Amino acid sequence: MSNRKGFSLIELIVTLLVASILVTVAMPNLTKTYDFYRADSNISKIKSFLMTARTQAISYGVRITVCPLEGSSCSSDWSKGMSMFVDSGSSNVLDGDDQVLQVIHAFDASDTLVYSRNAVRFLPTGLASGTNGTFKYCPSSTDSQESVGLVVNNDGRVRDSTSSITCQ
Repeated sequence: MSNRKGFSLIELIVTLLVASILVTVAMPNLTKTYDFYRADSNISKIKSFLMTARTQAISYGVRITVCPLEGSSCSSDWSKGMSMFVDSGSSNVLDGDDQVLQVIHAFDASDTLVYSRNAVRFLPTGLASGTNGTFKYCPSSTDSQESVGLVVNNDGRVRDSTSSITCQ
């Protein structure tokens, strides 16, 4: 019986080969899982953000606008993040005494977030009249199977979408 300590070169190479095969097989599944959790987390963040905006509008009796700000006006590129502000002057423009309340910074660069309008406006009554639509969040590609949606109705209520989502 020899008194060897450690591994032989052959044992080390075989172990590394088996480990690399396992990683290669598991990697696509890990990517899908990561996409699913990223989409779920971000759509939950957006839902909470919109619900907070509606609550602020009702509580303080003011119009609250949520939109992706570019300078001082709303743009249509929702993937760059969004701002919530008191909108007492011109609609969809940060002007005069308007005050930014909260901000969500840009989402992952490979993700797509689209909405049918440039802004969501909550009136002092909590209604989102004229700014209803569906947020569509697609991780990694516009036709990802992990895509999720969020519906804002005219009453200002926000709910998860149950339909199939694509960001095209």
